[in-house]
Amino acid sequence: MFHDRARIRVRGGRGGDGALSFRREKHVPKGGPDGGDGGDGGDVALVADSDLRDLSLFGRSRDFKAGRGRHGQGSNRHGADGEDVELRVPVGTQVFDAGGRLLADLAHGGARATVAHGGHGGHGNRRFAGPTHQTPRIAEVGSPGEEAELELRLKLLADAALLGFPNAGKSSLLRRLSNAKPKVAEYPFTTIAPVLGTVEAPDGRQLTVADVPGLLEGASEGVGLGDEFLAHLERARLFLHVIEAHEDAAERFRAIDGELAAYGAGLAERPQIVVLNKVDLVSGSSAFELDDRRVGAVVSTSAVTGEGIDELKRSLFQLVPESAPAPSGNEEIADFLVYRPRPPRRRGARIFRTEGGYRVRGEASEDDLRAAGVRPDDVVEHEE
Repeated sequence: MFHDRARIRVRGGRGGDGALSFRREKHVPKGGPDGGDGGDGGDVALVADSDLRDLSLFGRSRDFKAGRGRHGQGSNRHGADGEDVELRVPVGTQVFDAGGRLLADLAHGGARATVAHGGHGGHGNRRFAGPTHQTPRIAEVGSPGEEAELELRLKLLADAALLGFPNAGKSSLLRRLSNAKPKVAEYPFTTIAPVLGTVEAPDGRQLTVADVPGLLEGASEGVGLGDEFLAHLERARLFLHVIEAHEDAAERFRAIDGELAAYGAGLAERPQIVVLNKVDLVSGSSAFELDDRRVGAVVSTSAVTGEGIDELKRSLFQLVPESAPAPSGNEEIADFLVYRPRPPRRRGARIFRTEGGYRVRGEASEDDLRAAGVRPDDVVEHEE
């Protein structure tokens, strides 16, 4: 089954605690503070992987937590940082927060977005030593990592997409055009998941074509397979609008065009090739008499006999808009296309271990105290 959506929970690792320690040497009975800092907690990041095709990996596991930072130790030894967690997702994955706000759009291979930062490691008591406070007896507890509920949505990246009513012959056309092997049968909704194929020109140029499940009138409102599959059309630069040659081509064109317009996202403005398919079932020539500036070509085809397939390939390579120029060597590719900046990371309440219990600076909840290791019978002082 094709998975184009997933909900996950991510948690950054907690920071390690700073150490409360004093130097102990044979001839130095009262040495100075030497407590090291705790390590930072690990981050959780999403990384776009060109080898993945859907989000099925998240069907088995939905909760991901990075490693905790190690605690600091005496002799000024700092704790190691917690282990990061990298979650591989397909290219084209969008990341939304619990409120539906778009956080990141991983639109190229290797794109990376950190979705839960680890907590800061706590300072050891050596950090608090000064001219007037030479024997600090406090050490900071590590802070918790970020937590988030996220929704992942995959939108296919394709140069062109086949669209049309169910049973128009899109899957058969894709078989003829490319190396894809979609399921083919003579009943509606044979394709229940998008299929990608690669079309190659004689000069070696390649294009990716997506076969999207058939649309029905009302698809933009959830009829049939609904508007979830319309989302896979958003990144295609050209549509191959497949219509059965024996149908009223202009009427069928307008019906699907209305669904594109109702969905929005610029689909109704996309350039198109109208493909009059199954001409082997029609006596005489087929025609498409609708004058529309978006239609760059009208091609009659038969996936059974191969008629018109070469012409369709030529039109495809001629009419797919050129992609945006790649950045020059002096420019860096953005980690992801869309990013809603987070507010600067701030420490919340700061919790310190003392020789007699704990000291809290700021407002700390019971959960904060419990996570810091505070037990019900521990002494807790609150600073104003």
